[in-house]
Amino acid sequence: MPFTHRIATHEDIPALTTIMNVSIGELQKGFLTAAQITSSRTVMGIDTQLIEDGTYFVVEEDHQIAGCGGWSRRATLYGGDHTPGREPKLLDPKTDPARVRAMYTNPAFARRGVGRLILDLCERAASAEGFTTLELMGTLSGEPLYTAYGFEPVERITDDRGGAPVPLVRMRKRITAEPGDTSAV
Repeated sequence: MPFTHRIATHEDIPALTTIMNVSIGELQKGFLTAAQITSSRTVMGIDTQLIEDGTYFVVEEDHQIAGCGGWSRRATLYGGDHTPGREPKLLDPKTDPARVRAMYTNPAFARRGVGRLILDLCERAASAEGFTTLELMGTLSGEPLYTAYGFEPVERITDDRGGAPVPLVRMRKRITAEPGDTSAV
């Protein structure tokens, strides 16, 4: 059965939080140490602003959540509700890149196109609102997907707000979807 997608609702939060926690714990292995995985939970997780803005997608197969992720017209580049330093200011589509945010794949569906589908949904939706560039803060485990999709690294950082330093990569991509094309959304 093919994947379906829809906009997330507040009722999805418990299930999405479970998927995020499993994804962080399983898909970061081999890229981060156990201490870094624990630390990364400080800067990863649910961002209910995306749900409130109607820019967060749930991807499903046979009513099972395969993954989730979204985009934002707000300045916060990464982090969940609990992450310090969030910035809700609206971005200007003429000068600012839209943010791809909070992408998580259920490990049972890893490497089956869930992430690519979410990126496509985000790109088309951001393009429909006039954005010409996307930006994200990727994990090391996500970097290969983002690179294959056309993102390029622009900055490497470590975020140690959770205790251990977690390597992250800021990436950017010009939008190639036609403006106003929401066929995949």
